[in-house]
Amino acid sequence: MSTREKLFGKDLEELKSLTSFLGLPTFTGGQITDWLYKKGAVSIDEMTNISKNGRDLLKKRFNVGISGVERVDPASDGTKKYLFKAGEDRFIETAFIPEEKRNTLCVSTQVGCRWSCKFCMTGRQGFRGDLTAGEILNQLRGIPEWRTVSNIVYMGMGEPFDNTEEVLKSLAILTAPWGFGMSPRRITVSTIGIIPGIRRFLAESSCNLAVSLHNPFSDERVELMPVEGKYPLKEVLDVVRAYPFDFARRVTFEYILFEDLNDSERHARELVRILHGIKGRVNLISFHNLPETPLRSSKRETVEWFRDRLNNSGVRATIRRSRGEDIQAACGLLSTKTLHGVTSEE
Repeated sequence: MSTREKLFGKDLEELKSLTSFLGLPTFTGGQITDWLYKKGAVSIDEMTNISKNGRDLLKKRFNVGISGVERVDPASDGTKKYLFKAGEDRFIETAFIPEEKRNTLCVSTQVGCRWSCKFCMTGRQGFRGDLTAGEILNQLRGIPEWRTVSNIVYMGMGEPFDNTEEVLKSLAILTAPWGFGMSPRRITVSTIGIIPGIRRFLAESSCNLAVSLHNPFSDERVELMPVEGKYPLKEVLDVVRAYPFDFARRVTFEYILFEDLNDSERHARELVRILHGIKGRVNLISFHNLPETPLRSSKRETVEWFRDRLNNSGVRATIRRSRGEDIQAACGLLSTKTLHGVTSEE
């Protein structure tokens, strides 16, 4: 196993600093970012505009550090679920979702999650570690379709704002002119409501925000999402309401509809009330049944009624199309708890 440090996942300032330390010209850092994030180099030898001496110096201490896919599961609708290794006996899952006008990648930010939301498979395996910015970005760079990805959502395994530092670093690399050069409007970060992370994200990034809401009543929401006990939804919405969202930066509220739990007129009315004054959209999501849970998805006619009820009250609402359910790549289903000893030959 190589003990050399990875270049992939470092930002421009870090690369300038390390090339300066090696006695290389300052502009070498910019050359490396170009090879890493634009040209797709997988080895230092490919960086041909860096002198041979410079490449040799780099190779003594570094490698590019791109990790390949361990396994891929294709779904009947074209969705693919990719498995990546993230340290010894640790794995993460990533979903690639092709559509007619866009290709979306759903990335993970942690191995497992500590919050144990009742509707999420990831939380069942507990928290096993944060991903580095390089490991987050490798989920893009490590798949064969990486050049075709148009949109990225941070909605995979883990809570992004429990890993704020590395998430923000990965976003900077994705959107910087010297990085992947993606538009922030095509990137969305989803959170269950970690207020310190939301504040930093709104101040330091221009990407879109999604808030997992799922119930407008605090006493009911805490039963689904223990995070409500630490960061109440009311306080989360106060932070969101204070930010001037517009067409250039959007906020979305994710709302999984559960039969006889959060899909009544009472819930719709309260949702309209608490979202008053916020320029955002509610994304209604069908629940995918999990083993050993009493939760059940609302009927289709109820989902459509709920959408129309919100729209008629001035709250924009849409129904998210479910993708990749047959390979457990749909919302809330990513989990690697039972995967051990997986090899690329499987």
